[in-house]
This record gives sequence, C-alpha cells and structure tokens, in this order.
Amino acid sequence: METPETRVQSQEQLIGDLRLVIENAEELLKNTDQYSSELYQSARTKLSLALEAANEELSRFEDAQLERMMAATRLANEQFADRSGESRILRAFH
Repeated sequence: METPETRVQSQEQLIGDLRLVIENAEELLKNTDQYSSELYQSARTKLSLALEAANEELSRFEDAQLERMMAATRLANEQFADRSGESRILRAFH
C-alpha cells in the first residue's frame, strides 16, 4: 500500500528522472545542430516541441510539490501551535 511518504519519494524520483531526460534531450539537440538534412531537422523540431511540453509539465510538477509542502507546513504549524520560526525549526529536528 502506498503511503504519503512513499508517494512523495515516487514524485521526487519522477521529477528527478524528468529533469535528467530533459537535460539529455537538450544536449542531443545541441550536438545535432550541424546536421542539415530534412530528416534530422524534422526530428529536431519534434524533439524541441516535446522538450517544451516536458519543461512545462516539470514546472507544473514542481509547483504542485511546492504547494503540497507549504500546505503540510501550514497544517503542522497549526497542529503544534508554533508561534515562532525557532519553534518550527526545533520541532523539525525532533
């Protein structure tokens, strides 16, 4: 059964994997710029469009992850009645 902790780890892994794929694809685009045949240019155009979509999706993933983290922090602050930043930090390390 998936727990919230394993779900977060899975999402972080997905984001990391997506970043790596994007970096590799961008490197591939840079390294194939000298090829001018129609076939290469068509493939590069398709890859460029896919990269744009992947970057947008990565941004949405990161925004959603940040929102979840902020919501969890707010909930914990309310639950433990943290009144200062110091109390929040100390609780985080217990």
